[in-house]
Amino acid sequence: MSAASNISQLDAKQQVWALVRHADQLREQGRYADSEVLFKQALGLAEATFGNEARELIAVLNNHAILYKYSGQFDAGEALYRRALELAVFHLGESHPEVATIYHNLGGLDHARGRFAEAEPAARRAVEIRQKALEVGRAGVTETQLAADLAALAGVLDGQNKYAESEPIYGRVLALFEKQLAAGDASAEYEIAINLNNLAALYANTGRAELSEPLYRRSLALKEKLLGVSHPDVAIGLNNLGVLLKKLGRREEAVEAYRQALAIFEATLAADHPKLQAVRTNLDRLTA
Repeated sequence: MSAASNISQLDAKQQVWALVRHADQLREQGRYADSEVLFKQALGLAEATFGNEARELIAVLNNHAILYKYSGQFDAGEALYRRALELAVFHLGESHPEVATIYHNLGGLDHARGRFAEAEPAARRAVEIRQKALEVGRAGVTETQLAADLAALAGVLDGQNKYAESEPIYGRVLALFEKQLAAGDASAEYEIAINLNNLAALYANTGRAELSEPLYRRSLALKEKLLGVSHPDVAIGLNNLGVLLKKLGRREEAVEAYRQALAIFEATLAADHPKLQAVRTNLDRLTA
């Protein structure tokens, strides 16, 4: 029996969460179009089942918006995040950790759009809420979550060339994730990969390109191990490595990295996605 058939046998409430879980899985696999179909079904069913202002919609809206961020549908993603934030504040209060999560994601969306100054207030608010919740020992709040908020803030600061502030944040973030990995949290390995990539970019942008390559390569190896060699996140790592190799004067290696990244993006993203276009531009500049 197919996954869709299994879902259809559940009652409405169970169907909503089964659809969301399946849609999340498809997003993680880079199957964005298929994921969108299921998220739309989940949201429609959730509204019909719980009501348009129900607390249960928060998670559906948030996860759907995450998909839109990854697929480059930024306006649609922002609309869903804003709706989720309004519901979360109404039902849970401004200082709830779930509100911090949505602020984190809103900042991440603006980061993906290159709107770094606009992203900073949301990113800082997420850190403030989570830090306070951790200090008072609020149930369910972890150092791993705070590390993710800090990492997002560091990325936003990088986008504004505020490297003196972001560099020590990355050191704190990596230490927190390494601690969680040592404690048995396997999900921390992916976060380590992301932050190694970001620290490598910081080194490259502050005149320390020789420190960047081993971090980029370690990050890329972790992503390939965790996600598979054809995942869009792997393509991002390959593109970043290509940019560095070009800076180091290693043209042929840069071209190969760009070509690998482009092949992955062409198989997983829409033709007008900004990440695909950026890689194609990078490759064209080296091969023209």
